[in-house]
Amino acid sequence: MIDPPSTDRRRSTGRVTLRDVALAAGLSPITVSRALRGERAVAPALADRARAAAQQLGYVPDPAARALASRHGSQVLVLVPMLSNAVFVDVLEAVHRSLFPQGFHPLIGVTHYDAAEEELLLRTYLPHRPAGLLLTGFDRSEAARDLIQRSGVPCVHLMEAPTLPGIACVGFSQTDAAAVVTRHLLDRGRRRIAFCAAQLDARTLQRAEGYRRCLQDAGCHDPALEFLCPERSSMGLGARLFEEVLARSPDVDAIFFCNDDLAQGGLLAANRLKVSVPGQIAVAGFNDLAGSDQMVPPLTSLRTPRAEVGRAAAALLLDMMRGGSAHAPRCVRLDFELIVRGST
Repeated sequence: MIDPPSTDRRRSTGRVTLRDVALAAGLSPITVSRALRGERAVAPALADRARAAAQQLGYVPDPAARALASRHGSQVLVLVPMLSNAVFVDVLEAVHRSLFPQGFHPLIGVTHYDAAEEELLLRTYLPHRPAGLLLTGFDRSEAARDLIQRSGVPCVHLMEAPTLPGIACVGFSQTDAAAVVTRHLLDRGRRRIAFCAAQLDARTLQRAEGYRRCLQDAGCHDPALEFLCPERSSMGLGARLFEEVLARSPDVDAIFFCNDDLAQGGLLAANRLKVSVPGQIAVAGFNDLAGSDQMVPPLTSLRTPRAEVGRAAAALLLDMMRGGSAHAPRCVRLDFELIVRGST
């Protein structure tokens, strides 16, 4: 049983302090601080004593005090383009599950695919000295890049995996993944393959490039079959794009949608218009989102490693925040998988 410290020491604020926990556990404040942050240098038995004392006393760390006492706080700033996109929800869930047990707390910012908004978020939160940064992709303003570099905060980029000097990233090749989908459609005998895309962020355009290169290599690329729409991706937009493809290019025999919500909307439109899939037109998606396996017919899609990206990025960032960046891989490239179903 741990004897609680005298309330005289905390009468002025009413808060249990780190010193209270240290006295109760019979440890130094720095040892308790390191133990509660999950640092590996603390012996397991000492870490258990520190955690038991903190739990018994009801100790709640003060983020501001922690940031002042150390170079950075315990928060990790995570910037994603959209919270309505299931891709980033999966990434964030994995990031939270990886960081929170280690004493770090994700602080989520939404950029809405806007470089100026991302820059504003960085200017707002970097002065609070976060322990680390997780940023989506590499498409940002020069001012934002300068803010990140000057901050000195460990940073890992998500969803893309180019090999760049001094840059830590976790992702996969969007270009290669799109080429795999396109090649699958070619292997099924399709030659008039349309590409339908929305949002038109950097990763969408990389997928368009993978589609384009694959068809150029096969000698059947037609620029008129690229339907690039800046609107936000949705099932409703997918249905409209499906109808537009049929109206403009009735000889199309396959459609590659850059995201599954578009493809799901396309399949619903095909059913409504009584267009045979895959008999008349094969349909493929990207990301393998929830519900794609329940479509009629079930949707062929490229399964992307969203949760794996979150876990691997969090693990890499944890190592960097704890001073292990010299030994950590700077770029982690993950695998993806084509899930072939009835729509192709």
